[in-house]
Amino acid sequence: MKREELISNIYAKKSVLCIGLDTDITKIPPALLSEEDPVFEFNKAIIDATHEYCVSYKINTAFYEAQGIGGWKSMEKTLNYIPENIFTIADAKRGDIGNTSTQYAKAFFEKMNFDSITVAPYMGKDSVKPFLEFEGRWAIVLALTSNEGAFDFQYLKSEEGELFKQVISKVAGWGTSDNLMFVVGATKTDQLKAIRALIPEHFLLIPGVGTQGGNLDDVCVHAMNKDGGILINVSRQIIYQSDQVDFAERARDEAVSLQKKMAVYL
Repeated sequence: MKREELISNIYAKKSVLCIGLDTDITKIPPALLSEEDPVFEFNKAIIDATHEYCVSYKINTAFYEAQGIGGWKSMEKTLNYIPENIFTIADAKRGDIGNTSTQYAKAFFEKMNFDSITVAPYMGKDSVKPFLEFEGRWAIVLALTSNEGAFDFQYLKSEEGELFKQVISKVAGWGTSDNLMFVVGATKTDQLKAIRALIPEHFLLIPGVGTQGGNLDDVCVHAMNKDGGILINVSRQIIYQSDQVDFAERARDEAVSLQKKMAVYL
């Protein structure tokens, strides 16, 4: 998906909502477990109920890979079911030497047709560039994360500043705002203004609103730009609103509530 299409969808829906399909088979409604593919049936119901209110779905591949071949099939069926005008993210956190990254890119962009993939930049330019060589596809690079371990490395300081700022500044030069996004945790609101100053045009994928404690209003105020410029990922707060037969309806209600709050800023 091209940048212009994503921006158009954001303003058409008045939403920057990205719904995380981090589907854990142990948490889905028991009534679905008798289905041939309970994970897909759960995802299908969630998508049917929420697609009008979001602009993106993020599939955390770990939850599918853990189920072996069947999980991969569930993931592919889920991806193919998502409407074409909705931005898709493979939350796979890949990143390796160049020829290996090329194969990862082919797997997720050519074989599975995701719009984007999350990438760890630790191994440097040659590990990220292969993901930037596919027209209309995006690399979403980890920049500043919400987990406790973020303080182990990401805030380390040198004469050039904190490490996460160095990563953002350097990686931004490897691609453009048309094919590069950055992951910034919603709990890092104190840093969002500085990050937006570093990369005024790039999109930010922002997880951590809701269950993890991030504040939606703070994120919108500090991180939005003229194009919207952010995708706020919400997973558990939406998809696990209920473990009963009304799970999809409850998920829709939460998605509507979040979309209405986002619309104020668009």
